[in-house]
Amino acid sequence: MKSTLITNANIVNEGKVFQGDVLIKGEYIEWIGKNRSAEGVDRVIDANGNYLLPGAIDDQVHFREPGLTHKGTIYSEAKAAVAGGVTSFMEMPNTNPPVFTHDLLEEKYNIAARTSLANYSFYIGASNDNLDEVMKTDLTKVCGLKIFMGSSTGNLLVDNPVMLENFFSHFYGLIATHCEDESTIRANTEIFKQKYGDDVPVEFHPSIRSADACYKSSSFAVDLAKKHNTRLHILHISTAKETSLFENNIPLEQKKITAEACVHHLWFNDSDYKRLGTLIKWNPAIKSESDQTEIFNALLDGRIDVVATDHAPHTLDEKQNPYFKAPSGGPLIQHSLVAMLEFFHKKKISIEMIVQKMAHNPAILYRINKRGFIREGYFADLVLVDINKPWKVQKSNIIAQCGWSPFENETFQAQTTHTFVSGHLVYDNGSFNESTKGKRLDFTLK
Repeated sequence: MKSTLITNANIVNEGKVFQGDVLIKGEYIEWIGKNRSAEGVDRVIDANGNYLLPGAIDDQVHFREPGLTHKGTIYSEAKAAVAGGVTSFMEMPNTNPPVFTHDLLEEKYNIAARTSLANYSFYIGASNDNLDEVMKTDLTKVCGLKIFMGSSTGNLLVDNPVMLENFFSHFYGLIATHCEDESTIRANTEIFKQKYGDDVPVEFHPSIRSADACYKSSSFAVDLAKKHNTRLHILHISTAKETSLFENNIPLEQKKITAEACVHHLWFNDSDYKRLGTLIKWNPAIKSESDQTEIFNALLDGRIDVVATDHAPHTLDEKQNPYFKAPSGGPLIQHSLVAMLEFFHKKKISIEMIVQKMAHNPAILYRINKRGFIREGYFADLVLVDINKPWKVQKSNIIAQCGWSPFENETFQAQTTHTFVSGHLVYDNGSFNESTKGKRLDFTLK
């Protein structure tokens, strides 16, 4: 087994920053300490005081394969992930065809096994008629069930109260939800169409996909989860009002109802539509500065447990369409960690809490086996970051297949220099070693 010794690192783990060395042997962290001899070690990396973090775990991405590969593939987007310090991802079922069966789910796992440079898991999707199929899910091998309680079409949209009761009362794994009330959105859409026709300005996106639409759906999901004692994880919280639905006085291991914030809802607010237009059109919508502020406060005080991206690439031509034709979503996974570290530089969040929200908490919440921490015996999913190495996001350094980013021309102070996935140095200062692929995540039941 090949071994790597990382020396002179500022190790960030479990609420502490300490100087030390880490020895990787094969896929695992064998030793953590100080002044380890390099004798017999295959490779030594001197961190020179840079920060060693557990790799980020992104619990919400859309990598577009199969069926939408003109936007991105599991290969291209996982490559962007590891360049940004994300070593594991959980991908959504709204591909083409939608993933409503375990045969389709396993096809995605097979693609990832061949092509993904990061570790991976895939949600099975809920439809209006696949409860029996969902109940076959092996919860040690699949991260959870995704229910679109809004912002979808066809059979991906599950807003029938009877069907939702069935899923919440029968499925004993984690249910991740997209919560926006479709009837509210349709009514708002008609109001703005009557005024503007098909030429609705994009800055009205948060009025159409309103705070009320989000809260109505999120509160309904929380009520269902409380009624049936369901493990519920509400994705991409976008409003201040929704943060009141979550508690911060319970250890995460004991929480049944949890929440996620996405980088774009922390970084942008509705004043940015004038500058970026449909490039920052997401569902749920980016909303007001007061919403943005309260989401950040909820992240800091523990009401919101996880930071993710909702990475959802579209081509630039698609995004530059008029409001109603421009698809929602955008590429973020390459820049999520450095964006959060920019908040660290601005003294808005500690680096220890960034690690907690992007690595430790996803591992705890999803019960991922031996990942998310820098611990002896755990998989060596590790990221070295130089927090004082400014660089500008430009088309030439964007790795996502779509080739654009809402962060273009942004200068970040921190830069990922090395990324290890299960002990394999996959990314080294701009170069990729693709000889070893990531692994399928597995999960414990308690």
